[in-house]
Amino acid sequence: MRFPSKLEKGATIGLVCTSSFVKTERIGECVKALENLGYKAKVAGNVDKSFAGYMAGTAIERAEWLNMMFCDPEVDAIFCMRGGDGSSRIMEHLDYELIKNNPKIFVGYSDVTNLHTAITKKCDLVTFHGPMVSSNIVDDFDEETAESLFTALNSDKLIEFKNPKGFDFEVLKEGKATGRIIGGNLSLLSAGIGTPYEVDAQDNILFIEEVCEPMSKIEKWGYHLRNAGILKKCSGIILGQFTKVVNEDMPEYDEIKTFEDILDGLDIPVMYNIQSGHGKPMMTIPMGAVCNMDTATKTITFEVER
Repeated sequence: MRFPSKLEKGATIGLVCTSSFVKTERIGECVKALENLGYKAKVAGNVDKSFAGYMAGTAIERAEWLNMMFCDPEVDAIFCMRGGDGSSRIMEHLDYELIKNNPKIFVGYSDVTNLHTAITKKCDLVTFHGPMVSSNIVDDFDEETAESLFTALNSDKLIEFKNPKGFDFEVLKEGKATGRIIGGNLSLLSAGIGTPYEVDAQDNILFIEEVCEPMSKIEKWGYHLRNAGILKKCSGIILGQFTKVVNEDMPEYDEIKTFEDILDGLDIPVMYNIQSGHGKPMMTIPMGAVCNMDTATKTITFEVER
């Protein structure tokens, strides 16, 4: 699994919307935010288009713009502007051989989970579960989120994943594990089962996060992963941010209690309260990198392979 080249100051970042669109007036704000950080921006032509009311153009338009950003020699890295919905439609239209032959930094989260899973699986390329330009960088790019992102993008050595101040790693199941870090948004992981883009869990460490869903769906999707045999293949599991996830009928039966049941009988280490997902601050994870987790020392590290 290859780490892409570092993000040097002055580099050109391609801005894409692989799922939902942004408003036209938001484009300038995104470009300005990157310029303030010392980078240039090149914006995909579909980002403010609207298809079916919530997607940034048709599936083919969104896929072609991502393909073009990967093969564009002027573009050094690709950042998603936002997530949303609709990435499942573009998967069959992506040119995975082109992406594999033009490795670049690719950053996003949420509905971008589909792309992390497919690119790491099919292109042997580390991608980054990290902040998006419109969703995070423009309005609320706090110091800890920024430090985590640029450490992940530019490190030459072992990356120690660190939570923001005030957030401790918690342990659900004890042990040590090593494997490539894979995963992302729970609903997308569940929906990918049975497709060519299904998450490759064998001997790997699965990261899971979710946002704005009732506990009944967390339970449903979690058991789908269990019943499909995904969870028993994992060497370890890391639970990220579960933002605005509620159980209105029994608040004390939260996502951690739910996962206690989902993971019952599985002899693998599990850590939670990892601050990556839809919350703020939001720490970056290099998807596809070799991950080492140890519940005794409460440490999570990622190996850099350049």
